[in-house]
Amino acid sequence: MSVQTSRRPQSLEPGSPGRVPPIIPTPPGPGGPGGGKKRTKRKDPLWAKLTVIFGAVLMMTSGLAIVGSKAVIGQATNSIDQGNLLGEAGKSDAEGGNSLDGPIDMLLLGVDARQRWAADDVRSDTIIILHIPASHDQAYLISIPRDTEAQIPAFEKSGYRGGTDKINAAFQIGARNGGGWEGGAQLMAKTIKSMTGISFDGAAIINFGGFKNVIDALGTVRICVSHEVPSHHMSMVEGKPMWNADAKKSGKPYKPVVHKKGCKEMEGWEALDFARQRYLLPNSDYDRQQNQQQLIKAMAKKATEKGMLTNPIKLNQLIKAAGKAFILDTGGVPIADFIFTLKGVSGNDLVTLRTNGGTYSPAGNGREKFNETTMEMFQAVKKDKLADFVVSNPSVLSTRK
Repeated sequence: MSVQTSRRPQSLEPGSPGRVPPIIPTPPGPGGPGGGKKRTKRKDPLWAKLTVIFGAVLMMTSGLAIVGSKAVIGQATNSIDQGNLLGEAGKSDAEGGNSLDGPIDMLLLGVDARQRWAADDVRSDTIIILHIPASHDQAYLISIPRDTEAQIPAFEKSGYRGGTDKINAAFQIGARNGGGWEGGAQLMAKTIKSMTGISFDGAAIINFGGFKNVIDALGTVRICVSHEVPSHHMSMVEGKPMWNADAKKSGKPYKPVVHKKGCKEMEGWEALDFARQRYLLPNSDYDRQQNQQQLIKAMAKKATEKGMLTNPIKLNQLIKAAGKAFILDTGGVPIADFIFTLKGVSGNDLVTLRTNGGTYSPAGNGREKFNETTMEMFQAVKKDKLADFVVSNPSVLSTRK
């Protein structure tokens, strides 16, 4: 599929009225079933630049810095699965189609699947919108709370007739009756579009189990723990981390993993376990959202250190590790187009944002709703005015470093 370059407005030149400011000032004080356009599977995904921004791909903050260019990256990224993850939620021709001129919006879904689980027995508890403005000089991460009440649309592929549920259920509902993870992602994207008005250029499903391999390829990542929390999932057995169920079966003494307050270098298992925690945290899932965003930023920064981007062997290892953790939908956009379109975005340009002010906005029945400021933030994404919105509403900025 060739890339059309005339459907979206050209990025505004510096100084033009309405241009999105490239830098966010620091705030004062402490911190479907086939209804959309046809999408084509590609053997060489765009992983050259998107990775950096996702945090797992994270290997290239500048397209011009990548050694070996298209040939090396194309060979390394063959292991990344491709799929149609957007269905009807992809951008229409009127919204720019598959053009890279103008803003770029991606849907990132994190699943915590275990090998023994069926494909239709998985919910997506991590839901992130990645927004890159038309100026292509920043990237924003917005996390959607897992318990947000949603009107989930009918979905023919899984036989679902539509209804109200927590938004994280949309993935599992779409995966039913043979819909698989593609169906799950499509229904989630369709649900988010109906709630926020945002259409997407692409999407990725991130399996957190495979995500560990990416961190291991990086070595460690520096994470700052704001609130001490015992792990709800893992225990230490003779100095080694194990899943709680396995620790109990071992017949040996065990004690919970405890993530203590402070900054430290974490190995893959520890960083992922910390990013999974929500129980016993002051703001539960909201704190978890910020911790996951912090992990993505930490991975992006680490990927730029110690010659990772300029060493073809290290780069190849990192991308192959990412290939085991992702299913990606690029909408058929060629890899080179993404490299040069996003070459101005670096790991330091990644801005993490909070919905609902980083705390609960109850809708009743244990569910939540988007508050007025959050709905205005989604409109700012749709209109590509997010930087201006953040300047006027600094409370949406994440408190994690």
